[in-house]
Amino acid sequence: MKYAVIQTGGKQYKVSEGDVIEIEHLDKKPKEAVNFDDVLLYVSNDPKTVLIGSPKVPDVSVAGTIIEEKKSKKIRVATFRAKVRYRKVHGHRQLLSAVKIESIGLKNEKKVTKEQKEEKPARKTRSKKVA
Repeated sequence: MKYAVIQTGGKQYKVSEGDVIEIEHLDKKPKEAVNFDDVLLYVSNDPKTVLIGSPKVPDVSVAGTIIEEKKSKKIRVATFRAKVRYRKVHGHRQLLSAVKIESIGLKNEKKVTKEQKEEKPARKTRSKKVA
């Protein structure tokens, strides 16, 4: 199972491909791509390939897509001062972004497309002599 530990918004998340995570609000709109370059740990399908960063793993990135923006549950913040009849209650809802993780991998890893597979080397041709 391929997974990584990324850092965003001052928090760390363990993610694998296809996961949907809720992170602190990003300044991007839904359906936009986002890359996380702060990868702290990378484990590939091959159990021998484990990269541990100090503090970050170079050449590894996690790509995702923002699905939606929403608010978290409301929390109540109460302020109280003794003996002076001072009481205040405030509410707060944190903005969140839901991100679907599309891919985890090395930055310099070459991806071969169908067109590249079908390309054949150019044939050597003779040049015609002009008289």
